[in-house]
Amino acid sequence: MKKIILASLMSLSLSVSFAHAQSPWTGGDDLPTNPLACDGTAGAVAAKPYDGGEATNAPDRKGKTIKVVDVPKLVGIGYFNATSKGIADAAAEMKTMDAKTDGPTKANIDDQITLIDNYITSGVDGILFAANDPVAIAPVLKKALAAGINVVGYDANSTPDARQWFVNQAEFNGIAKSVIDNLAAEIGEDGAFAIVTSTFTTPNQARWIAEMGAYQAKCHPKMKWLETVEAQEDNILSFNQANTLINKYGDELKGIVGMTSVATPASADAVTQAGKCGKVAVVGLATPNAMKPYVESGCVKSVVLWNPVDLGYAAAYVLRATADGDLKPGATSVKAGKLGELKVINGSEVLLGSPFVFNKENIGQFDF
Repeated sequence: MKKIILASLMSLSLSVSFAHAQSPWTGGDDLPTNPLACDGTAGAVAAKPYDGGEATNAPDRKGKTIKVVDVPKLVGIGYFNATSKGIADAAAEMKTMDAKTDGPTKANIDDQITLIDNYITSGVDGILFAANDPVAIAPVLKKALAAGINVVGYDANSTPDARQWFVNQAEFNGIAKSVIDNLAAEIGEDGAFAIVTSTFTTPNQARWIAEMGAYQAKCHPKMKWLETVEAQEDNILSFNQANTLINKYGDELKGIVGMTSVATPASADAVTQAGKCGKVAVVGLATPNAMKPYVESGCVKSVVLWNPVDLGYAAAYVLRATADGDLKPGATSVKAGKLGELKVINGSEVLLGSPFVFNKENIGQFDF
């Protein structure tokens, strides 16, 4: 029932084009959207007061070595291996951070909460996290803040008051524009597409999908959104879901969008094995190493992402600046080592930068 209600709200706020989709549920959230201009004009960033949380009675940690745990959505996949490397690189560079990564083996919010709770009990100075569910994770993060622990998110946010800062890999509407523009270039202005995501509650993906819906309706209104399916960031399930979409829609399906670093290569594999290269485009978010075989074969033309090593690196520096008291509410930027000055946006977010499009000409230059 909740999904039906949310879907109804989305259909009212976005476009009549959704009314023609065979599934009313897009996978997007029901928050306000801010689609960028169709001609590429940069969007205005509105000033917003700090809306993050506060670590209660946090001790003076300035310049002192701090013990930090990184709890991503899950461990054992290339994307979070890369963010973990960035955190480790920053910690080694700073020489005042003892950082470790310890996440669930599946994208399970209950397991993630248990891990964070255990570290609050055992004692850490800082927590880095990428949330599996923005609301469900909030109570345990607030518990950490109440214990004087500095809390910084990256990749997938919590509710703002449950952490101090969030390092945003790219603005949601920027990702949305890049994905939809690349998809439209490949499947045409009236092409039909479907999405493979992780779960409908994963915050960053729900935001991207909502912004994609708004931008598609505004700038590519004749495109047809068939449906969005969940795949739990599982390689086999992602492959099977993509294969089901290929079989279900046949020649009508012109494109598949992968919203995770697992779903995109798995979808490309499904298209390859189905003999649909050149007939079904795959566009999405993924690490270059996972996509090189499909890009080099010509089955995939474009992959949208950012550097997840830099994302982890930036998150570690933001946590260090927070612990030192150098990054405070009202700040407009923060120093992040070799990345230089990063902008503060949306009250309590630190922006890594614009999305990057990997293609056959440049993908070989990257190794992560």
